[in-house]
Amino acid sequence: MPSYKLYYFNLRARAEPSRLILAAAGVDYEDVRIKRENWPAEKASGKFPLGQMPCLEVDGVMLAQSNAIARYLANEHGLAGKNNMEKARADMIVDTMGDLSPHLVKIIKEQDETKKDELKKEFTSKTLPACNTSLEKLLIQNNGGDGYFVGSELTWADLVFVNHVQRPLPGPSSVDAFPKLKALYEKVIALPKISEWIEKRPKTDM
Repeated sequence: MPSYKLYYFNLRARAEPSRLILAAAGVDYEDVRIKRENWPAEKASGKFPLGQMPCLEVDGVMLAQSNAIARYLANEHGLAGKNNMEKARADMIVDTMGDLSPHLVKIIKEQDETKKDELKKEFTSKTLPACNTSLEKLLIQNNGGDGYFVGSELTWADLVFVNHVQRPLPGPSSVDAFPKLKALYEKVIALPKISEWIEKRPKTDM
């Protein structure tokens, strides 16, 4: 088994899908959480290949880019899909959720509180429901939506979805209007290894 070190800030955000994959696979790793005030020095050290986090160190080799890291771990531990079509569908579902990232970054970076509130309102009333509508359609395409997103077993698409739902805008209530998505979310967070991780992980705002 390789030696893993996952580097990120003390946040869920972009690193959490990889943590969920490692939890689901029952794999031990070092969860390295770097303080923001220490990041400039860490970045200047040259340790991080793109000067950004998250990064995964695998037996001394550094991998950057959050989706590349999560996809690698999913492939390594049987959570990527059973064939190329399943893998492509899992990628499609993950990328659909990834389309929300620019909207969230825009909200986080907005300094004007009035504009920030307007952006939040648009996100929660239009952007996020549109994404969830697409996700529910994709879920229903697989066995009527009563299983997982891809095939008949858990994949990283389901784990990325957990992180998608647990984002602070607006949180788990975002799937209340989508019964298939809500059932999937509740099923995945109830899996013993996932529920154990959620219970013990550091409590963070994002």
